Parts: sequence; C-alpha cells; structure tokens
Amino acid sequence: MTDLDDTDRAILRTLLADGSLSAKAVGEATGLSQPAAWRRIKRLEDEGIITGRQITLNAEALGYTVTVFLGVKLSGKGRVSLTDFERAVTAIPEVQLVQHVLGVYDYRLKVIAKDLSDFERILRRRLMTLPGVGEVESNVLLSSETQPPPI
Repeated sequence: MTDLDDTDRAILRTLLADGSLSAKAVGEATGLSQPAAWRRIKRLEDEGIITGRQITLNAEALGYTVTVFLGVKLSGKGRVSLTDFERAVTAIPEVQLVQHVLGVYDYRLKVIAKDLSDFERILRRRLMTLPGVGEVESNVLLSSETQPPPI
C-alpha cells in the first residue's frame, strides 16, 4: 500500500472531479508545476492507484430512465457453468454490471431500460432465458448517491 500525502490526495480529488484534465491543469488546481504534477500522476498510475480515466455517459439522456438491480440465483438443475452464464449475460447491452456474489443469490446485475415495459421485455426475453437462471429478484432504483473511496 502506498502512503499518500496531502498533495497526492488533492491530485486524486481533482482527477475524480474531471479525469480529462491535463497535468498542467491538475498542477494549477493543486499548486504544483506541470512537470511536478505529471510526475506525481505518473507515479500514482505506476503504483496502480490510478487505473485509468473514463468518460461517463448519462443513461437518462440516452433514453434509459429505469435502473433495476437483479439478484440471480442459478438453478442446480443442468449444472450450468458460471462461465457460460457470465458469457451470456455480458452479451446483453442493457446489463451494465455483473457481480458474482456470496449470499442468497449467485449474481447481482445492474440493468438499464427505457421504461418499465422495456425492462419487462429484457427480463422475459433475454435474462430469464439465460443458461442456468433459476430465481430472480428485481429491485427498481429510486435514487442514488455515489462517492469515491476515502482519500
């Protein structure tokens, strides 16, 4: 584990707010020169603390207004492999997240849909027909607050 100083934390907070910033802009925001900011960003990347920069698409602006979390329990019948299920479920574009979990369900999925009838179509025609699907529990997202890990 890397020891982060206050400047490293400031750089991380700055990049979390806008990952597209240049080293010069990060330096200006954190009181560093462009070369010093670049060196620190490079070190944070080399140490695996920064693992990439990505854009975030606004699902609602793209017409996806419903988010549903599914708990999926695979059936014991047929002994489908986890790999077969994972391969099939990740091929569905509306499935945004696939997590293999320990507990009542085997998987937790995040699914987006244009509306509830679109979700029903996705559930009936795509998800329930996947190999090994037994029990499914749906939870419709009402609101969400996210925050990064503490830095």
